[in-house]
Amino acid sequence: MTNGPLSGIRVLDLSRVLAGPYCTMILGDLGAEIIKVEAPGGSDDTRAWGPPYLNGESAYYMCANRNKKALTLNLKSDEGKEVLKRLIASSDVLIHNFKTGTMEKWGLDYTVLSEINPRLVYCQITGFGQTGPLSELPGYDFAIQAMSGFMSITGSESSGPMKVGVAITDILTGLYANIGIQAALLERESSGAGQAIDISLYDSAVSALINVASNYLVSGKVPSPLGNYHPNIVPYQTFKTGDGEMVVAVGNDRQFQSFCDCLGKSELSSDSRFETNSDRLSHRDELEEEVHKQLKTQSTDNWIKVFRERQIPCGPIQTIDQVLQDPHVLARDMIVNLRHSSGEDIQLVGSPLKLSRTEVKYDTPPPLVGEHTEELLSACGFTNEEIQILADHHII
Repeated sequence: MTNGPLSGIRVLDLSRVLAGPYCTMILGDLGAEIIKVEAPGGSDDTRAWGPPYLNGESAYYMCANRNKKALTLNLKSDEGKEVLKRLIASSDVLIHNFKTGTMEKWGLDYTVLSEINPRLVYCQITGFGQTGPLSELPGYDFAIQAMSGFMSITGSESSGPMKVGVAITDILTGLYANIGIQAALLERESSGAGQAIDISLYDSAVSALINVASNYLVSGKVPSPLGNYHPNIVPYQTFKTGDGEMVVAVGNDRQFQSFCDCLGKSELSSDSRFETNSDRLSHRDELEEEVHKQLKTQSTDNWIKVFRERQIPCGPIQTIDQVLQDPHVLARDMIVNLRHSSGEDIQLVGSPLKLSRTEVKYDTPPPLVGEHTEELLSACGFTNEEIQILADHHII
């Protein structure tokens, strides 16, 4: 692994699916050594979440597992637990997303492992956390989107509740877990001690309600789905143009004045109905009618050019293929190429982190099941004979 800001940090990644693997991929991008631990034969369900596949590996699995080495280990066996404990002695972080109580049942909880390595940072990702009335339930992104209120404010009254198009609560949880791990590692520099991190999909989703939750806590009014409208800002929505649709996101009165100038309707910015954002919010329908009337006179591309010249936030509504071929996306190195173990080249979405000295690196492709088991165990001091015995007993 190329040196990076987290070079020298070893992470045992027992997680599966998305939140945990996404968290550890980011750590790996930043230079940490990530050891992906699965049961013999593989236990990350996303390997089979396809099509599409590349030589038996799903695109879903590959999206969150670069910069990792893979080890298989039967953690339900006494021998497998002992192997993990030997690995723990030389590791900095363990992350898992087993249901609450699973690691305790296996005798691999934080209390036990911190006795072996007091500097261990132990991150537990679950659906609902280690405490609370729902703590023992499993949790998947879709269910959490429903429970957290996301779906109640996504879509429109006519569409009914809708989920976000990506597994947003998994992604948020992975990011929060990453922040927690790095904070614990930094704190360890002064205290010399590790700690346990309890993070849940539900908590992460609730925290992301941000202004929507704040609006309710202040007003007592339950938010409703607004489609592509904003609850507090106008105009901040989709509009039809002469040949399609686009988004305009006007965030203040100065931008609104420039926006009206571009429309050839400067008088709107001094209209008493629209002078301030609060005024515009109260007269949303009247303003929307005026704006739609003007935007339909030109194409989306023309309006984008006009608005960008005046620094008015706006954008076309792009499809995924358009995004991944966008010259700006390519110029920012957001598509990366790696040679898969099968010998084929694969493309992955890159990291948004741009560090000036310790750059993000893309060193290894998503690993095959147990691809590096012998290498990793040998590096940990296991002899060839010991490794063979573990294999014969189906521990690895």
